[in-house]
Amino acid sequence: MSGIRYNIRHRTTYRYSQPVSISHHAIRLVPRNCSHQVRRSFLVSESPAAAVRSDSVDYFGNPVTFMTVQAQHMELVIEANSCVDVELPPRPSPGETPAWETIFQRLQASIQPDDLAAIQYCFDSPLTMTNADVAAFARQSFLPSRPVLEAALDLTRRIHEDFKYDAEATTVTTAVDDVVRIRRGVCQDFAHLQLACLRALAVPARYVSGYLLTHPPPGKEKLIGSDASHAWVSVWCGDAGWIDLDPTNNSMPAGEHITLAWGRDYGDVSPINGVIFGGGEHRIDVAVDVTPVTG
Repeated sequence: MSGIRYNIRHRTTYRYSQPVSISHHAIRLVPRNCSHQVRRSFLVSESPAAAVRSDSVDYFGNPVTFMTVQAQHMELVIEANSCVDVELPPRPSPGETPAWETIFQRLQASIQPDDLAAIQYCFDSPLTMTNADVAAFARQSFLPSRPVLEAALDLTRRIHEDFKYDAEATTVTTAVDDVVRIRRGVCQDFAHLQLACLRALAVPARYVSGYLLTHPPPGKEKLIGSDASHAWVSVWCGDAGWIDLDPTNNSMPAGEHITLAWGRDYGDVSPINGVIFGGGEHRIDVAVDVTPVTG
């Protein structure tokens, strides 16, 4: 596979005010293999070491590691190191994709595996609940008989232009209604908004979590740990398949987006979640490095 090779380091540190006696975690930090990405290696480690650990694949096909830490601890460190090759995904001409109204009609009548897999992404999920206002916002881009990718790109542009990036405005549980009201948020919010818009019109779309290669300002060195997780969407375009769109940056991913997982919304692909016994208050520190491999 030709393209760009990346080394990725994702380190998460939990610090607790009181001892944790036992903790259970589901970890989705292994980049998945897909049409434009090949995972070359990965290693997930933790300290203290897990007493029980297993690797599996979830309902959506995402790699997931389950682990239980039974040693009492005040700090837990989970680190994932991966190497992946990413190539530029194929891009159909937006104007040559099917009219958006025909997408759901075809899926309803089809028994093809890809179509059956896509139709589940036409409906509301807990973090992408639609309403009349969301549908009205979407219809400004989805004019009658407009090609689906052309309309989706226009929606991507409008979200980018109409909503302000603000890391302090929302949380991981902020509803789409609130994002529409305050007109600000982060990549997760913009992805959820775009998903709600698309699903309001029965256009299949899924939430994608991963990383985006960042570039330092001119003349500055990139800081260690300065990268971060990112989120975008993927829209089903009939025979053209899934096409990724990034509303935060008004772009179509072009080799600098690395896919971790996908699902209906953030709740399906949270990088680390779980249950702890004890712990009191806690603080989380995350450091991510995405490094292109040269030479």
